[in-house]
Amino acid sequence: MNNTFKETQKLSGWVFVLLIPIELLFSYGIYQQIFLGEAFGTKPAPDIVLIVLFLLIFALIAFFWLLNLQTEIDETGIRIRFFPLNKRKIKWEDITKAEVLDYGFIGGWGIRFTQKYGTAYNAKGKIGLALQLKNGKKLLIGTQRGDEIEKILKQQLT
Repeated sequence: MNNTFKETQKLSGWVFVLLIPIELLFSYGIYQQIFLGEAFGTKPAPDIVLIVLFLLIFALIAFFWLLNLQTEIDETGIRIRFFPLNKRKIKWEDITKAEVLDYGFIGGWGIRFTQKYGTAYNAKGKIGLALQLKNGKKLLIGTQRGDEIEKILKQQLT
């Protein structure tokens, strides 16, 4: 039986639904104001402001495009990487309790700090691996494949 697990989750597309139309609006504004020489809006911003805002939104889109949650579980422990922000490794011997559960909604996606679950790493959904560590800290790792994790937990924790 295979007792390794790898999962990579991307953030859901809602960020792009919000940012891409704004980016297109700034693209049009730059085109109209800089290339056509016509003011963009009734109170046009300076050209440099349009360009800087365009670049900032482009950087945000690129950042969210790259952002992903990587989870690996094997005989040594659990590795979490919220690329490109954070990386963490937990050894089995440092875990006192581990369970897959439905955590509901915890205020959004990304890295969250919650009273109930401690540090939560999630990209989408509402199923996660909740960990209680020997040092008293708690972790929650979101997953789309809770059943597979439960099988590995049974192997590792028995």
